[in-house]
Amino acid sequence: MIEVDAVIVGGGIVGASAALFLSQAGQRVALLERDFCGSHASGVNYGGVRRQGRPLSQLPLSQRAHELWGQLPQLVGIDGEYQRSGHLKLARSASDFQALQDYAQRSRGFGLGLQLLDRQQLHARFPWVGEVAVGASLCPDDGHANPRLVSPAFAQAARRHGAQVYEQTAVSHVEHDGQRFQVRCESGLQLRAPWLLNCAGAWAGHLAAQFGESVPMYSGHPAMLVTEPLPLVMDASTGVEGGGIYARQVARGNCVLGGGQGFALDDARARPGQHAVLEILRQAVELYPFLDGAHAIRTWSGTEGYLPDRQPVIGPSSTQPGLLHAFGFAGAGFQIGPAVGQALADIVCSGAPWTPLDAFSITRFHSISVA
Repeated sequence: MIEVDAVIVGGGIVGASAALFLSQAGQRVALLERDFCGSHASGVNYGGVRRQGRPLSQLPLSQRAHELWGQLPQLVGIDGEYQRSGHLKLARSASDFQALQDYAQRSRGFGLGLQLLDRQQLHARFPWVGEVAVGASLCPDDGHANPRLVSPAFAQAARRHGAQVYEQTAVSHVEHDGQRFQVRCESGLQLRAPWLLNCAGAWAGHLAAQFGESVPMYSGHPAMLVTEPLPLVMDASTGVEGGGIYARQVARGNCVLGGGQGFALDDARARPGQHAVLEILRQAVELYPFLDGAHAIRTWSGTEGYLPDRQPVIGPSSTQPGLLHAFGFAGAGFQIGPAVGQALADIVCSGAPWTPLDAFSITRFHSISVA
């Protein structure tokens, strides 16, 4: 039985960043990942690092995460191909542009620095955008990064600071003996700690339910593709008001695009599906005409956890002292993840997070019956 201060279940960007901040604070940490750190949603997502478009309740966390992303080389030892290219949210109708204007007004006090562009301004500044777009909102300091590099790097940095990182280590049993959590793994590893952090992504609901906190979480499988290398054209990461498609171009010239939903192969694997890929390609040619005729060289998907209000659960359990939750990020956890990990570490180290987390309390689901 290994004694530590905190056991973290889930080696995605949230769990790994919590492990890093706890280790930096001198805590003894064990990070458990059933596959490889960053191999699920945190490593196969689109790679958008955006604040624009988030619910206002998430913006304090998102702003703190923005500061942490600016310190990425100091935090994890690599730049992760992080670029503050700007995030351009496109409107395809007058009502969509009005929605962008309304969001800019409501978020004015959060320091996003949004710039609204009408049709003429948009096409003069970003001539690669298709005529179907009638306007846009630009967040100049948002951007994108490579999730396949960044997410594992947080776990590697945590290990360098003393965290015990166990990969290919699935949890088989968790209980609380009245003083500490006891965690058993399929590998035979056994750990005991006063703190347990539930950062298990789309599978976190199973652990929450063991402590009487069932949630109506369901899985989604965002569809993604990447093109062959193309001449560098797209100088901002993009999304669309109302959803549908998002796209960015990396320094090597490949364009990464996503949109729609794929399907699950089993509990851990997913595929994008032909219909989703064709819909991405159809919208891409309308919004980004320079992609007409480009070859898609790879498609993929992953598994994300979604809650009915599309807001995550972050913070303490209401049924079990010492249990902290952080899951249900609905495909938008990559940017905000480091700040969530820091907030969890603050609760362990000082008893309270640096920013209120009431909006994300798991108690909002306590009156909902889960089938």
